[in-house]
Amino acid sequence: MLKPDTDTDTDTDTATAPRITPLPAFSDNYLWLLARDGRAAIVDPGDAQPVERALAERQLTLEAILVTHHHGDHVGGVARLRATGARVYGPRAENIAGVDVALAGGDHIEVLGLPFTVLDVPGHTAGHIAYYAPTLAPPAVFCGDTMFACGCGRLFEGTPAQMLASLDALAALPPHTRMYCAHEYTLANIRFALAVEPGNADLQQRARDATALRERGEPTVPSSIALERATNPFLRSDVPEVRASAVAHAGAAAARDRVQTFAALRAWKDGFR
Repeated sequence: MLKPDTDTDTDTDTATAPRITPLPAFSDNYLWLLARDGRAAIVDPGDAQPVERALAERQLTLEAILVTHHHGDHVGGVARLRATGARVYGPRAENIAGVDVALAGGDHIEVLGLPFTVLDVPGHTAGHIAYYAPTLAPPAVFCGDTMFACGCGRLFEGTPAQMLASLDALAALPPHTRMYCAHEYTLANIRFALAVEPGNADLQQRARDATALRERGEPTVPSSIALERATNPFLRSDVPEVRASAVAHAGAAAARDRVQTFAALRAWKDGFR
């Protein structure tokens, strides 16, 4: 049985590997802090205060701010943190104040001495990007609000076809890749996934594991690409039970192709309680 991956340390040599820590913000956001040899980077700092507190407590110097998209709960702390001298990286296709290095899919950057590849993952917003670190062991992807643990982001600016292609790109990463998303939505997402695919034994076990984590006050993320492939309904539109549930909910058009199945699932999730 696949297990949620909640250990935020990488498995490489602890003397050189970054420590990756979730900083809770607002009601359910995670700001991801990467720390290595006294230096730090932060992903999607919607609020500067928890970042400043962590930097002070750990005596870290902030060198980089990585932004995946323009929503306020991901960029609200950028201006204040940029005043430290940190370089701000963000999507070229979105208008985000203070971005020093504008990025698009296929670009390569180095942060804390580690290589990152930029992935275009539009759908939630038109210019959403993700940051993939292939040399970590295991690899890591910071995907903002495109993929969630057992879910995906709402389509505020993109189309179902765009979001499905973005999810396919993330799902194509190595199975052991750790997936760092930006919200603690897992239990609600699992409830929906069980409505879609109640016969999925991996999903049933994931529900038990995630519930236990939350009861202990622990985050349910990072996840892994392998676990998402096995349990996330938005990656499983070819699975007969998933497609049948979409058709039962939305009608025969949901079976026309993968995009229509995905669109039916996303619309269903939008109104699911």
